[in-house]
Amino acid sequence: MSITLLYAGMLAVLLLALSWNVVRFRRRLRVGLGDGGHPELQRAIRVHGNFLEYAPLGLILLGLLEADGLPAGWLHLAGASLVICRLLHAFGLSGSDGTSFGRFVGTLGTWIVLAALAVTAIARALI
Repeated sequence: MSITLLYAGMLAVLLLALSWNVVRFRRRLRVGLGDGGHPELQRAIRVHGNFLEYAPLGLILLGLLEADGLPAGWLHLAGASLVICRLLHAFGLSGSDGTSFGRFVGTLGTWIVLAALAVTAIARALI
């Protein structure tokens, strides 16, 4: 499971950075709960939340496929893609409420990675 550990570690560092960003805004704006009507805090909370909606399932699938013997090259491709896509999404959404390159590519890439992992998991489970 060392491949999954590598990408779990990378994603954990990103989660800590996104969490710190929320805390930074909360302290500066003196908001303990919710967003206090501050768009920048609302966006930081949403970036953090979106990460938590997608990254865990990607890691679970990656770990299960690693345990099932999926070749290392495929695991690294999926893990690296997930990290890159989550970074792109975080930067894209952090900078703009609207459409951005990072947000679009990060979202689409994350969906593609999750779909590929899901289809692979289902196929391997049925074989």
